[in-house]
Amino acid sequence: MASHGEAIIREPLITGKKITYAQITNEVLNPVENKPNMAWWIGFTMASLGAMLWTFSIGWTFWYGIGAWGLNKTVGWAWDITGFVWWVGIGHAGTLISAVLLIFRQNWRNSINRSAEAMTIFAVICAATYIFGHMGRPWLAYWTLPLPNQYGSLWVDWNSALMMDVFAISTYFSVSLVFWYTGLLPDIASIRDRATGLRRRIYSILSFGWTGSVKTWQRFETVSLILAGISTPLVLSVHTIVSFDFATSLEPGWHTTIFPPYFVAGAIFSGFAMVQTLLLVARKVLGLENYITMFHIESMNKIILLTGSVVGVAYITEFFIAWYSGVEAEQYAFINRSTGPYWWAYWSMMTCNVITPQLFWFKRVRINIPLSWILSIVVNIGMWFERFVIIVTSLHRDFIPSSWAMFYPTWTDVGIFVGSIGLFFTMFLLFIRVLPSVAMAEVKLLLKSSSEQAKKKLLDEGHIEPEQAEFYKESLEKYDSVELSQYQKA
Repeated sequence: MASHGEAIIREPLITGKKITYAQITNEVLNPVENKPNMAWWIGFTMASLGAMLWTFSIGWTFWYGIGAWGLNKTVGWAWDITGFVWWVGIGHAGTLISAVLLIFRQNWRNSINRSAEAMTIFAVICAATYIFGHMGRPWLAYWTLPLPNQYGSLWVDWNSALMMDVFAISTYFSVSLVFWYTGLLPDIASIRDRATGLRRRIYSILSFGWTGSVKTWQRFETVSLILAGISTPLVLSVHTIVSFDFATSLEPGWHTTIFPPYFVAGAIFSGFAMVQTLLLVARKVLGLENYITMFHIESMNKIILLTGSVVGVAYITEFFIAWYSGVEAEQYAFINRSTGPYWWAYWSMMTCNVITPQLFWFKRVRINIPLSWILSIVVNIGMWFERFVIIVTSLHRDFIPSSWAMFYPTWTDVGIFVGSIGLFFTMFLLFIRVLPSVAMAEVKLLLKSSSEQAKKKLLDEGHIEPEQAEFYKESLEKYDSVELSQYQKA
């Protein structure tokens, strides 16, 4: 058997025949260098309308105050914190794919890390808008930062989990932004070298003088590993600290030590679902089927299955802890979730997050693109309901029955949430128009070892044992970007 960098039984990460480095560059940069197609314009128009709705709704909130929301004296948190936690959770997959999989040398990350990192940046921005909106006095937001007190002592409570949020999320955003932009430098330099006029000047500034020398690449790889090492603890710490917003209180339904790992698993769960939602559309619209393959799609579905099962175990554990505690208020909180006025939200959560992902046990579902896309949306709907259930059902029934109240969202609540989705997709669609959505430099590293054409060459030259060759051919049957006819006589 000829020596090569990867076993033949491993599925290819790049498909297509006669793929060259120049072809990878041309296909990835096609959306950046050419006019957008009709599908992009339709998506951008719809997303822009959503962003306009967000602008109007958040402006209305700032003008009239948070009394424009459906909050009351009992339910002081509702759609606002639900949206905040939901967006922070979605931002987790980017750091996980970029940092953790890089440290563990998982090459299948190379095609999807760029879009996942961008998704992280945009999701955290959307989460931050909820924080500013809920402050009531957003013009005093700088009080949460460790700045010199120019107006006397502010007496910020450094023991508050809400203060921890400020530093955890701002650190997470800063490191993720640096990690994302560092990875972009080689690709921005490629755009610079192909551009002319004003575009060349702009990309020249953005590329920070990238030369592509050996020393430059060595420093690039060193910095990437350092940032990955810094980012990895953030995957665990950020949503752990977000969970402290609830777990450090004495509120029935919140006061539980399972929240930190439970929130982290849920964040990865929803984050990978959003990556799947974005990339399944992007690979088709941008023509990237050769680089975002069925192997990537199936791998992400497996992670969704794993984290969804962990979340399901957490739901069951919560009920057990409530029963085992012997605290009547805690027991009532969980019984009220499943049978009370918000039962529909609880069972929507259970259906979307626990039952539906179990379909991924079946290979036919994991490799079915339309079904995978639908299930990824269902998962994120379920994760929104999870945060809603945790927040609202724990607050609307407290220790004093006379203060019990229901929460009903106003048009402003709905407008800010729907608008934040439009804002997110607007930023993402603009991103794929001005920057490559696939990391070209990293994908090119796989061409000689993990591509279909490299493995096909070994088959044609007869260097592969018949059993392994047959196993490899069977694994290609699920690929929608592989011409199986060329393997019939191989």
